[in-house]
Amino acid sequence: MEDSLQIDSLDRKILSIITKNARVPYLEVARECNVSGAAIHQRINRLFQKGVLTGSEFKIDTKKLGYKTCAYIGIFLDHASLHDKVIEQIRKIPEITQSHYTTGIYSIFIKVFARDNDHLKTILSDYLQKINGISRTETFISLEENINRPVPV
Repeated sequence: MEDSLQIDSLDRKILSIITKNARVPYLEVARECNVSGAAIHQRINRLFQKGVLTGSEFKIDTKKLGYKTCAYIGIFLDHASLHDKVIEQIRKIPEITQSHYTTGIYSIFIKVFARDNDHLKTILSDYLQKINGISRTETFISLEENINRPVPV
C-alpha cells in the first residue's frame, strides 16, 4: 500500500510559490514562508520523492521558434484495442506535444504545434492519418490561448 501524503499549509504555500516561478531561489521561498532554507529544501525533496513534484520546466514561446499554428486534434480509432500501438506511432511525431486517452467521441485528443497551416496539413496527411488504426481525425485550430496555469494548490 502506498504511503498517503500529508500536505500541510506550508507545503501548499511552497507549491504555490514554486509553481509560479520554478527558478525562485529556496532562500527566497524560505523568507516568504518564515522558515529556514534547509526546511524548504527538505520539504521540496520530500514532495519530489512522493511524486507530487515531478520536475521543473521552462515555458517556450512557440511563436518565437516559428510555430505559429496550435491545433487540437480528435482522433477516432478503428478499435479501442489499438490505442497503445497508435500512441507508439504518435510519439514519433515531434510536433505533437500532448496526448490524452479520452472518453467521449474521440479515443485520443492531441495538441500539435506547426509552423503554419501548410505544415499542419503535412502533419495530418503525411504522418497522422497514415497511422494504422486511425480511422479519421477532427482538427481544431486555436486562435488564442487565454488561460494556461497550474492547478490551484
